[in-house]
Amino acid sequence: MQGIENFFRGIQNIVWGPAAWSVLLGAGIILTWRFKGFQIRHFGHILDRTIVDMFRKPENKKNPPSGEGDISPWQAVTTSFSATMGVGTLAGTATAIGWGGPGAVFWMWIVGFFGLATKLNEIVLAIHFRSQNQKGEVLSGPFAYMEKGLGKKWLALVFAFFGAIATFGIGNMVQANAATSALIHVFPEWDRFTIGVIAAVLIGLVILGGLKSIANVVDKLIPFLALVAILSSIAIIIGSMGQIPYAFGLIFRGAFTAQSLTGGVGGVAVMYAVRLGLQRGIFSNEAGLGSGPIAYSASKTDHPVKSAFWGCFEVFMDTHVMCTLIALVILTQVPMDVIQPSFVDQSLGMTGAPLVIQSFQNSFFGPVAGGWTMAFLMATFGFTTVIGWSYVGEKCFEYLLGPTWGLRLRGLYRFIVLPAAVFGAVGGASLIWAIADVMNAFMALPNIIAALLLSSTSVKLLKGYFAGEKYVPRADAFGFEGFGGKRLRKRQPQKPAINP
Repeated sequence: MQGIENFFRGIQNIVWGPAAWSVLLGAGIILTWRFKGFQIRHFGHILDRTIVDMFRKPENKKNPPSGEGDISPWQAVTTSFSATMGVGTLAGTATAIGWGGPGAVFWMWIVGFFGLATKLNEIVLAIHFRSQNQKGEVLSGPFAYMEKGLGKKWLALVFAFFGAIATFGIGNMVQANAATSALIHVFPEWDRFTIGVIAAVLIGLVILGGLKSIANVVDKLIPFLALVAILSSIAIIIGSMGQIPYAFGLIFRGAFTAQSLTGGVGGVAVMYAVRLGLQRGIFSNEAGLGSGPIAYSASKTDHPVKSAFWGCFEVFMDTHVMCTLIALVILTQVPMDVIQPSFVDQSLGMTGAPLVIQSFQNSFFGPVAGGWTMAFLMATFGFTTVIGWSYVGEKCFEYLLGPTWGLRLRGLYRFIVLPAAVFGAVGGASLIWAIADVMNAFMALPNIIAALLLSSTSVKLLKGYFAGEKYVPRADAFGFEGFGGKRLRKRQPQKPAINP
């Protein structure tokens, strides 16, 4: 196990080097420029067409759901949210602080800000290039615009391969490990293997029913869990208002200097803060990763930009709201001498799920109520993330095997996802995070490059949306064709035989 971990750590240090930072931040900056800073100029419009629109009476809604698709826009955003707002947000923020120092939070904000443009771009492209499989279900994502937009089928297959595998790491084992660690931290008498088996059974009951079964579960669970997490964090922060300036000071100093870290020397400390901030930022909101567009492409909409606004709202809520709240709770409730040893040696100090739980236990909630509250949130968020990511991996798997075998064997894929939850519950956190980071990079880098090359399409559609132009789908949109194998054409009605 140690040899495997060292292998993945070596790859992790390569793929998450300065070149990766340049691509991730550079793409977000370029897209923000190409979209003329839409996340600032039209932020109010984004909120109005997403969260505000939900509370309008049906007869007063300006943009009622319409158009082609499998699920409603709300179900699409909660399905995508289930894969983002969870362990990646809670334990990911704690890991960023523990391994990269408080300054990593600042770089999470940065990648989140530019991630708004990245997320909008990839969702618009996924919807614009979407098609159907043989059952009439939407099949789209980065592999769709890589093949149909760029004409690079080999790149689409590469993305689909790593997407299908990444589900077992970022979308499964990491979630199971963090959720189990949270429960064990509060209930040490519980057994990890037993927790993993129970989780696998519950996950199987949901994902074996397909997308609509997943959407019906997460669109009820996610809003409730998010509300509990946000309100409980705000309550803790209000109770420690005097420590807020100190917490923000640690974040801003740590982003550019080594003052808030022990063991870090100058640029080395800053490098760790930047790297962990980017890694955990992408792991949290998944902007640029390519997973979100797969869920959003299935939403019923008459314009790609409308669904993309929900993706922007998701990034904002996940990174700039939830991650910030969790970071402030940690930095105001847990002394830095408990956190800082993690930077020197990741086997020391406190990080991940235990750090989040400890921060709640140190608050006015107390050891019992605080521990139970966060353990419940971590376990349930981990559950929803696994079922959300199972859909992402399934669609990559379906594309990879082609239109015939992809449909025949996707049920098998749903089954083999389940044992990974058991392994994740038992396995070591350090190894699992290393695997997840590597899979993240192999998905994110080709996706961001492809989406950036096709961004002129998104620019045109965004301009058309604000100009009030009606969206005209592609000529082959929702055609009966397959990816990854021999293309299928729409079935034409047979002509009656002519009697010679």
